Amino acid sequence: MKNALAIASGLLVMLSSLPYLIDIVKGKTKPNIVSWATWTLLTTIATIAAFAAHAPRAAMLTLGATLATLAVVILGLKYGTAKITRFDVFCQIGALGGLILWFVFDSPSLALGFALAIDLIGGLPTLYHSWRKPNEETWQTFFIGMIASILTLLSLNAYHFADLAFPVYFVIFDMAAVFVIVLRRKQKRLILAL
Repeated sequence: MKNALAIASGLLVMLSSLPYLIDIVKGKTKPNIVSWATWTLLTTIATIAAFAAHAPRAAMLTLGATLATLAVVILGLKYGTAKITRFDVFCQIGALGGLILWFVFDSPSLALGFALAIDLIGGLPTLYHSWRKPNEETWQTFFIGMIASILTLLSLNAYHFADLAFPVYFVIFDMAAVFVIVLRRKQKRLILAL
């Protein structure tokens, strides 16, 4: 049962990108390609580290997130924004630094922690963009991602850092994103479509 929950979580997080991808094509959502590429790199690191730390159920979630963010990058290259800021460069360097630290210290937990911190920093521009232009973000993607993360947490047998780090982070970040987008759309009297 727990293995099925972990697999469902990975599939669900992959499917969470569908509303976002549809909104990209419709011109409603404008992804920052560099941010999504950073997230792809970070979730790739987290996936490798989770497998190395013998946390396969947590790795199913981050693997699904990697594939979902990669799909946004690919589609966003045609429809998104590819501005490179100093902040974007910092996130990319931080992600690569996490990978290097993992190899130097042979510590998947250190790689996960570093990737988590950089992912949070990389997510702040999305939350800011959601606050300023909530109509350019797709709340459903973050909501489905939150549900997928909860399924991952329910699938766990062990509660170590490698197991909990990204699922707990995704629940909190995705919940914050949904809250900001929904709140700001209501405040601005914008349509809150399903």
